[in-house]
Amino acid sequence: MDIRVLGVPMDLGSDRRGVDMGPSAIRYAGLASELEALGVDCTDGGDVSVPRPEERDPDAGGFDGGRAKFHRETKAVCTELSDSVSRAVGDGVTPLVLGGDHSIAMGTVAGAAGPDESLGVVWFDAHGDFNTPATTPSGNIHGMGLAAILGHASFGGEAWGHVPAVREENVALVGLRDVDEGERALLRESDVSVYTMSDIDDRGVPEISREALSVATDGTDGLHVSLDLDWLDPTEAPGVGTPVRGGVSYREAHSAMEAVADYRDQLRSFELVEVNPILDDHNRTAELACELAASAFGKRVF
Repeated sequence: MDIRVLGVPMDLGSDRRGVDMGPSAIRYAGLASELEALGVDCTDGGDVSVPRPEERDPDAGGFDGGRAKFHRETKAVCTELSDSVSRAVGDGVTPLVLGGDHSIAMGTVAGAAGPDESLGVVWFDAHGDFNTPATTPSGNIHGMGLAAILGHASFGGEAWGHVPAVREENVALVGLRDVDEGERALLRESDVSVYTMSDIDDRGVPEISREALSVATDGTDGLHVSLDLDWLDPTEAPGVGTPVRGGVSYREAHSAMEAVADYRDQLRSFELVEVNPILDDHNRTAELACELAASAFGKRVF
């Protein structure tokens, strides 16, 4: 497998600064060497250009039916990212996208979904990311990515965010433990397979991960995996954009990524998001991101 790394140094989708430095931190932590040790041909495709939030009005451009801060800028970044991911897929390589906040997933998924093809998604995250501009309590787009990809509310008319190739019945959200009221209602009405941390407590990460991957690959042409580092407990990954206690352990996270590796032949794209070096401890979270990427692409103890 050949991999092309794409960085998206963006924190426009969140309130807290710092995740824009995530791509640099992950690279510095040794991502390329981790992957090359597996015999993978890893090239770096550089970074998508991102405007500085200090130079922009978060509410300029507007959004019908609610609020989505930096909507215009997020659209531009995701459109450029989509083109870069699409080129990588067309070149026969797997794009490994480094965030940045989780709103970048709209660009990754749009680029990974080929014409007339279906794409399944496994979303490892503490949060639902299923708010819309009408339900969001904050206006932060990083909490809307999954709903946007599925075309909910105002995003249904946004070609850059809505990805019709992704069907709700082929989406699995794993590790949920922090959900807003509005997105809870939308998730319950949807056909998305939702696995909370309580489900993981009851059934274990290996079983849940395998089931989620089965959901995402059932009748689809490809698989996208999105790993938000806040999926892990903050004791393991302190440097994340929105930490929530009660996440998975180090070993559980590796177990899940080892399950992903079993689907490498179907893996169309992979992304690591929400690493925040400002909040990190000696780059621990970025180093963990590298390790987890290696597990997802085939690293094993034996």
